[in-house]
Amino acid sequence: MQIGRTQILKVSRHAEAGVYLSDAEGAEVLLPNRYVPTPCRVGDEVEVFVYTDGEDRPVAATVKPYAEAGEYALMTVKQVTNFGAFLEWGVMKDLLLPFSEQNRELNEGDKVFVYVYEDSVTHRVVASAKWEKFLNKDVSGLKEGQKVALIVAGKTELGYKVVIDSQYRGLVFASDVFRPLFAGDRTDGYIEKIRPDGKIDVRLKKNGYESVSGEAETILDKLRKEGGFIPTTDKTEPEKIYAIFGMSKKTYKKAVGDLYKRHLITLTPIGIKIV
Repeated sequence: MQIGRTQILKVSRHAEAGVYLSDAEGAEVLLPNRYVPTPCRVGDEVEVFVYTDGEDRPVAATVKPYAEAGEYALMTVKQVTNFGAFLEWGVMKDLLLPFSEQNRELNEGDKVFVYVYEDSVTHRVVASAKWEKFLNKDVSGLKEGQKVALIVAGKTELGYKVVIDSQYRGLVFASDVFRPLFAGDRTDGYIEKIRPDGKIDVRLKKNGYESVSGEAETILDKLRKEGGFIPTTDKTEPEKIYAIFGMSKKTYKKAVGDLYKRHLITLTPIGIKIV
């Protein structure tokens, strides 16, 4: 029985409080009546999330938490007690963030980015705001240009800290971000550079001309809608380019260059014109 994780268990018997589910080794857990599907027969398989209740007894639910053991998420502080902060978890029980795992003073309603794990001593599922210590430092399995899944952890002076594939620490530089990003956001990205010290630079879009074709079509479509001319040049502010085309200035310049080489547009001192 995996505490803190979603798993498929079999209905072993019915009880007044609900039904008992069992794993392959015969360990049982109660699925309360509020979660029991209809129909529900002995031998049926049910996908459930297993956690412990207020008395440390295993209990199952058919609802999904905001994060399982081994995952990262942004959660809201529901209550602060002498034991630590309790976070809204998405299930009947709140998730404990012990004082020892906090990196700043927290108050009710605060948002905090955490890693969820099973404590090796108490065997309870808890959270840690010191999430970076759980990341994998061996980046040998990654390569530059690789597409990865990102979770935004927070903003820094340089840009945004991200968790790569739920395993590695990365950074998206502010100069490469041209849309709002917030802690807890999930998006795709591409590894731009793996540094000798293991630090990883990430982009939100592919680097180089691989990313241009789609953006070039976007510019052409916009030109057609605007009557064949748009007053943007290589001196136009990045914010204006993003507002018009939904892309960074760097990407815009590469796409415009591609269109120009293909003789699909002409460049004028005051803008771009479709051929």
